[in-house]
Amino acid sequence: MNLQSGEYYWPSTFRDAPSYQSLKENLTCDVLIVGGGSSAAQCAYYLAGTPLKVVVVEKGKIGSGSTSTNTALIQYSGEKMFTDLIKTFGEDYISRHLQLLKESINEIEKASKTVDIDTEFSRRDTLYFASSKHDIARLKKEFEFLKQNQSKLDFLEKHDIEAKYPFSRDAAIYSYNDAEMNPFKFTHALFDYAAKKRTQIYEHTEMKGCHYDQQHKNMVISTNHGYSIYARHVIFAAGYEGLDIKQEKKTSFVSTYTVTTNPIKDLSSWYNRTLIWETARPYFYMRTTADNRIIIGGLDENTTKSGDRDSKLVDKRAQLIDELNRRFPDIQAEPEYYLAAFYGGTSDGLPIIGVYDEYPSSYFLFAFGDNGTVYSQLLAKLITQDILEGNNPDIALYLNDRPLLKK
Repeated sequence: MNLQSGEYYWPSTFRDAPSYQSLKENLTCDVLIVGGGSSAAQCAYYLAGTPLKVVVVEKGKIGSGSTSTNTALIQYSGEKMFTDLIKTFGEDYISRHLQLLKESINEIEKASKTVDIDTEFSRRDTLYFASSKHDIARLKKEFEFLKQNQSKLDFLEKHDIEAKYPFSRDAAIYSYNDAEMNPFKFTHALFDYAAKKRTQIYEHTEMKGCHYDQQHKNMVISTNHGYSIYARHVIFAAGYEGLDIKQEKKTSFVSTYTVTTNPIKDLSSWYNRTLIWETARPYFYMRTTADNRIIIGGLDENTTKSGDRDSKLVDKRAQLIDELNRRFPDIQAEPEYYLAAFYGGTSDGLPIIGVYDEYPSSYFLFAFGDNGTVYSQLLAKLITQDILEGNNPDIALYLNDRPLLKK
């Protein structure tokens, strides 16, 4: 799958990232993690230091897939409003989902403080504004649901926004204690942590096939160098490329675009350096980085052809800079890095833990959605708890067949 193209910012921030050898022998393990991005790293983090023997295989280099294009706005709110999710799943279901997302942000912060590599994690507030007057009522309803569920947030009117920002909108939710970080460093930090606790990590080791050995109750994974891995459990945490192994009908793709600017000397007009996004679809979002750059993204297109996606990159780059200038006319920014990428979502708005009959003792981690890093942390914890302890009740909320779905 041709996931992305362009100039990537995150790898430039960590040029001396750890590297790992390729697999050169047959192995037996308790858990095999297939993938080398943030989802796989989050699984490895939770399994590190347990009695289980854990192996990770990545077909390229760690963090070289969608992790390199992840904009890492760490939020509990997503593209589909919670009040819309309630229509599909029910209020109790979504209230629990919201609670788990908040816990996952805390887990990301805890992990960032535990590892040795600086992940550039920083708590940030979020401004989520109404793109038109038509969206104000929906935004107010969303605010009321979040408030009822002990979320710390304010509802801003037009004069409140104008008092804080150099632009105007009719209304916004201002939420506290979201976050931002460097997803490339985060991924390497978690793998480094796991490696120091005897997790075996192999780069340039591609899965070429798999089957279940009924006699020995093992999944058998064959690799590109002719070696095999015999695993009691397998976690397929390969991001979008997991769909090359197992198709999941609830998933779909669009094309999305991102610009990372040059470092900005003065960001004083940007109130609290909040994360900023909007109710419009397709939407536009912004955040800052540890070295005072601005990441601007969005303006998605409904195309799944890489050629069509990439042909729009130059125009999208200009549009994204224009969007920034309209909101912050005092900030003079140039696009230093820019890229086009596929972006995956789900038809019902929740991430997926795939458990399929044809892959016994295996889990597929499909943390698709605009706050995928938070989804990944949530699903990684549920999957690893299920392996370690069994019968985790919350895992049912995210299974591919969604047994608690209201019909």
